[in-house]
Amino acid sequence: MTANKLQKLELTWIGKGEEPKLEPRILIEQPEYSYGNTNTGNMLIHGDNLLALKALEQDYSNKVKCIYIDPPYNTGSRIDADGKEVGYEDGLEHSEWLCMMKPRLEILRNLLSEDGSIYVSIDNNEMAYLQVLMDEVFQRKNRKNIIIIKRGSVTGAKVINPGLVNISEFILIYTKNAMKWIPNRLSRQKDRDDRYGTYIENFDDDFSQWRFIPLLQAFAQEVGIKSTLLKKHFGGEYENTLENFVYKNAHRIVQFATLDEKSVSKQATILKKQSEIDTGKTYLLEREGKRPYYINHGKLILFVKDRLSMIDGELSFSEPLTDIWDDVLPNDLHNEGGVEFRKGKKPEKLIQRILLLASNENDIVLDSFLGSGSTAAVATKMNRKWIGIELGEHAKSHCVPRLKSVIHGEQRGISKAVNWQGGGGFKFYTLAPSLLNQDKFGNWVISSEYNAQMLAAATAKQEGFRFNPHETLYWKQGNSSENDYIFTTTQFITVETLDQIHDEMLPGESLMICCKAFQKECKSKYTNISIKKIPQMLLGRCEFGRDDYSLNIVNMPVEEQSEDLDFPVSQAEIPVTKPAKKDKRSVQEINQTNRQTSLFD
Repeated sequence: MTANKLQKLELTWIGKGEEPKLEPRILIEQPEYSYGNTNTGNMLIHGDNLLALKALEQDYSNKVKCIYIDPPYNTGSRIDADGKEVGYEDGLEHSEWLCMMKPRLEILRNLLSEDGSIYVSIDNNEMAYLQVLMDEVFQRKNRKNIIIIKRGSVTGAKVINPGLVNISEFILIYTKNAMKWIPNRLSRQKDRDDRYGTYIENFDDDFSQWRFIPLLQAFAQEVGIKSTLLKKHFGGEYENTLENFVYKNAHRIVQFATLDEKSVSKQATILKKQSEIDTGKTYLLEREGKRPYYINHGKLILFVKDRLSMIDGELSFSEPLTDIWDDVLPNDLHNEGGVEFRKGKKPEKLIQRILLLASNENDIVLDSFLGSGSTAAVATKMNRKWIGIELGEHAKSHCVPRLKSVIHGEQRGISKAVNWQGGGGFKFYTLAPSLLNQDKFGNWVISSEYNAQMLAAATAKQEGFRFNPHETLYWKQGNSSENDYIFTTTQFITVETLDQIHDEMLPGESLMICCKAFQKECKSKYTNISIKKIPQMLLGRCEFGRDDYSLNIVNMPVEEQSEDLDFPVSQAEIPVTKPAKKDKRSVQEINQTNRQTSLFD
């Protein structure tokens, strides 16, 4: 290799760089599955998650604060909701798995806000590959942590096999922009710290005159029992009763810690030496923006109250959260959500911790491998807005019932910890069919499943416009800027029509017209109006006619292919012979029968 040729460190695999050009679909609400307050902005999307992510990209780029995904682990088995090995053809060769992950991660990065972060669950089969891939997509400087999760106990069949018992999983944490990421500071519960064994007897007096006695002496005085008889008296409740006493008096229970003169200010060192001489007096050093120093006998006084946190609704001794999480697996995981999802359900406590770390109320949370709906359930209980995507039929059979239960105030999972009383709601969406299909002659034609509104919305998205029909001006269907509009129609555009539209346009406005056909005189009549033919204008942009980018999903319901509108690409203005078997209903009637309403209704 020549010296001047650029080199870079990267992971390569078969198929890299051959990612598909995705069709930006529109989303169609299925109101029969929507539930509760449907104005919350929460979205449950049933369909291929790569296409769904592409559908979200225009409206949600740079808006999602936290993403959690639990993708297939490539372990050799894919477990469905009943614990059967079906669905994804797992045991994939690494290249296939990486080809599946890369385009999804790239869109997920686009959706993240500048201060957002993504959390990806994975086991040891693909963790190393995933880390290198995410280093490439998110940049290595934005890798923040690798969390180790204890996912089980050293029991059962796994202890029979020779070698180390595997009870761990991982969560990779990346930010979009590490300089703008400000995670919330979290603590976790820990046992009572018995080093806090001293009680300030006269706390309400001036601090300089504080008197200190042993904790157990103060506890014994409180309950009226000799300290030597406390354990015998309370039996199994001794520790709980003592702990409650500590919490109640957290402001006056302390420990004495060494004050390192090398790491404190000169003023603190002076007070330390004074307190070593005057041992009967406590000294105070106020510190701007920090906790004050109380010093006695040359020691720093540390208070229990500064070590307590409210965790899961309970006041508890705490310690800063680390990158080892061995406390997030509940004993009743199988009951969470009220739905069966064997071997695949993530604990609500795990999702709660991620959302506490990475988001605040009303932030948008996204999960594109929703599974049984854990992320959506937890986000609802924590007052986050959410978007969930799931391909499998359990989007309807598991996610919808679970979320209905949450809305009604179910008390499983984290409900008691967050005092969940119910509320919220969501809209249920499916992906619109592909805008173009091939007819029996091999011509690309507009799908007959599209009505006028759907066609206008889909074309606007293809052209980078936001579908936003004007109340009175029919030709203002969408806009890309304040004065740049789009109009889509299957009608033949004449010069007269163009003149009428131009007369209604204001100075500085521009318009793109997408139509089936038009008079040739229209092409360049007005400099502020461009005109294009559909569907020719769309060809070659993306991959039409493909609905599944998953890892070879099996056992999925197969729908009959719909007929197409008869607009051949080669001669859009000339109708072709209709197929022999043609549904005589209008597209509108078909849509009414299917009870599908547009996202933009």
